[in-house]
Amino acid sequence: MLSPGMGTFDSKRLEVAMRWWAADNGRFAAPQLWNAGDWLEWAASMRRWRETCVFLVAPDVVGDAEATLDLSLPYLPTIRQLGFKPAFVSQDGCRDDLIPWDLFDCLFVGGTDAWKLSEPSYALVAKAKTLGKWTHMGRVNSLRRLVACSVSAFDSADGTYVKYGPDRRFPELCDWLDRVNGPQARLAA
Repeated sequence: MLSPGMGTFDSKRLEVAMRWWAADNGRFAAPQLWNAGDWLEWAASMRRWRETCVFLVAPDVVGDAEATLDLSLPYLPTIRQLGFKPAFVSQDGCRDDLIPWDLFDCLFVGGTDAWKLSEPSYALVAKAKTLGKWTHMGRVNSLRRLVACSVSAFDSADGTYVKYGPDRRFPELCDWLDRVNGPQARLAA
């Protein structure tokens, strides 16, 4: 998962690193500082790798489904015009009637922990799957959450678990993935 706040990458590193990737909007860490123009400029600079990008996340408001809809709606067509597959974030209180199903390719489950693991959230994921949408859960930083993603048939997940102690945590994450998918899955990838 890449985002505008990650700094610059040289093209060689990107070509090696981006077999498959996704793009966040960078709004989570500091929503008051987020600038749509800067985000769109960054997204446009990443167009060279859009063919391998699984989705680009429309801007959202953590924990607020209606504010997320208001903020993201104008950007979903823009994301598609840039050549990316748009992702819409379901936040706390999201309902079927608040989701612009025809305007995006990925349902990204955000929000609080209580929302992510709730029945209403899982129901939206199930509907997204029936519509052929990619499903993704953000902030998956534990084996428990990874198992929940697997049981609910999410297509992907992200988290920062490895960032804080990669020497110790990367092997732990590999163990979690083996426990969820089986060790053969890693060999096949």
